[in-house]
Amino acid sequence: MNRWYAFAGGAAIVLVMTAACMRVGPAYQKPDIGVPIPDRYTQAGLPATAATVPDRWWTDFADPVLNNLVEQALSYNWDIKRAAARILEVESAVTQSRSARFPALKIQAQGTRQRISAVSSFGPRETKGYSLSFPATFELDLWERLASEEKSARARLVEAVENRRTLLQSVVAQTVTFYLQIQALQRRTRIASSMVESYRRTLAVVENRYRQGLNGVLDVKQARRGLAQAEALVPELQRDLGAVQHKLSVLLGRYPQSRPAQGQPQDHTRHLVPVPPGLPSELLLRRPDIRAAEARLRALNAQVAAAKAARFPQVTLTGSLGYSSEALGALFTPESRLWSLALGLVQPLFDAGRRQAAQSAAEARYRQGISDYAKTVLNAFAEVEQALLARKVLWERRESLQRLFAEARSACTVAQERYRRGLTDYLSVLTLEQRCLKAEQDVVLADLAVLTNRVTLYRALGGGWREPGVVSRQNEDQR
Repeated sequence: MNRWYAFAGGAAIVLVMTAACMRVGPAYQKPDIGVPIPDRYTQAGLPATAATVPDRWWTDFADPVLNNLVEQALSYNWDIKRAAARILEVESAVTQSRSARFPALKIQAQGTRQRISAVSSFGPRETKGYSLSFPATFELDLWERLASEEKSARARLVEAVENRRTLLQSVVAQTVTFYLQIQALQRRTRIASSMVESYRRTLAVVENRYRQGLNGVLDVKQARRGLAQAEALVPELQRDLGAVQHKLSVLLGRYPQSRPAQGQPQDHTRHLVPVPPGLPSELLLRRPDIRAAEARLRALNAQVAAAKAARFPQVTLTGSLGYSSEALGALFTPESRLWSLALGLVQPLFDAGRRQAAQSAAEARYRQGISDYAKTVLNAFAEVEQALLARKVLWERRESLQRLFAEARSACTVAQERYRRGLTDYLSVLTLEQRCLKAEQDVVLADLAVLTNRVTLYRALGGGWREPGVVSRQNEDQR
C-alpha cells in the first residue's frame, strides 16, 4: 500500500504545480481599428436611436408563399448542412485540445517466450515472461501552452458558429431575392404578353385600313415589325424566369425546376415600412461576420501564447503500476507487483531558430487577423451606408418612372385615337407604344430594386432571426 501512497503523493505534487501555472503569452485585447465610429449613420436621415431588427424580417413582405420558401431553405439548404457539420468538426477539435490537459492512462499486457542461444554460459534455454501494467503520462502545463491551444480551439468554435449564422443570413437573403426576381419576371412577362395581344389587335386594324385604301403598305410593315419585336421579348423573359427558378430550386435543395409565368404577383411595395437603422455601434455586436472575425482574432492571439510557451521547458510526469512475472499463475501475487513514478524535463538547447520562427509566424498571423477584422468592420459600415443611400434614391426614381409611365400611356392612347381618325401615321403610334412598354417594364424593375434594397439593408444590419435549429450529431435533416 505504501507504493499506492507514493503514487497518490506524486499526483498531489502535480496538482500543486499545475495550480502555479504561469501564462507567458499576451492577453487578448479588442483591437482599435483607429476609425472613430459616428453617433449615427451618415445616410440615416433620422435621429440616432436604438433599434432591433425583427427575428423574421422577411415576414414584412406579408407573403405566405415567401415565408414557406424561407423555412424550406433553412431546413434543406446543403450549404447550411455543411456549416452545421463544420461546427461538429470544430467541437471535436475542442475536445481533442482539452484532452491534452488531462492525464493519459493506458493498459499494457504482454506475454513473451524466447530461446537463449547456446553461446551463453548457461547453455541454451527457454524463458517466459508475463506483464500487466497501467502506465500514465501527464504534461505539467506550467506555461499554459495547452490551455492556450484549448482557448484557440474554443475561439475557432465560436467562429464556426458565427460563420454559420452569416451563411443563414446569406441563404435567407438569396431566397427572398430570387423570389422577388421571379415575381418581377412574371410581371414583365405578363406585360409583354399583353403588349403582344395589343399589337395583334392593332395589326388587324392597320391591315383592314390598308384593304380599304386608308393607309399605305408601310403602315402594315411597321405594325408587323412592332408585333415581331414584342413577340421576341416574351421567350427572352421566359428564359430568364426559368434560370432564376432553377437557382431557387438548388438553394432549397431541390432538383432544378421551372414553371410558366403565373398570375399577377403581389405588390410588395405597399407593405413596406421604414427600417430604423439604429446606432452604428450596435452593428459591431449584431453582425455575425464581425463576431466571427473577432473570434478568429482571439484564436490567433491564443496561438501566439501557445507558440511562446513552446519555447519554455516541457515538464512531464510519467507513472506506471502493474505486475510482472515469469509464471502466469504468479502474475497477480504481491511479489510480482511493480510501480514507477518519474518526472521529466525537456528543454531544447539548439533548434536553429525553429521555435522562435514559429512564434514570429504566429504573431504575424495575429497582425493579419487585426487587418481582416478592421476590413470586416469597415465593409459592414459601408454596406449599411450604401443601402441607406440607395433606399432614398430608389424610391425617388420609382416615383419618377411611375409618372413617366402614366404620361406615356396617356400619350399612346391619344396617338392610337388620332391614327384611327387618320390624323397621324402609324410610325408615331408605334414609337409611343414602344416607349409605353419600356416605361412599364422600367416601373417593374424599379419596384424590384426597392425590394431588393430592403433585403440588402436587413442583411447589412445583421439579420436578426433566431437559430432555426440545434446542431445534432444524430440524423441530420433529410428530405
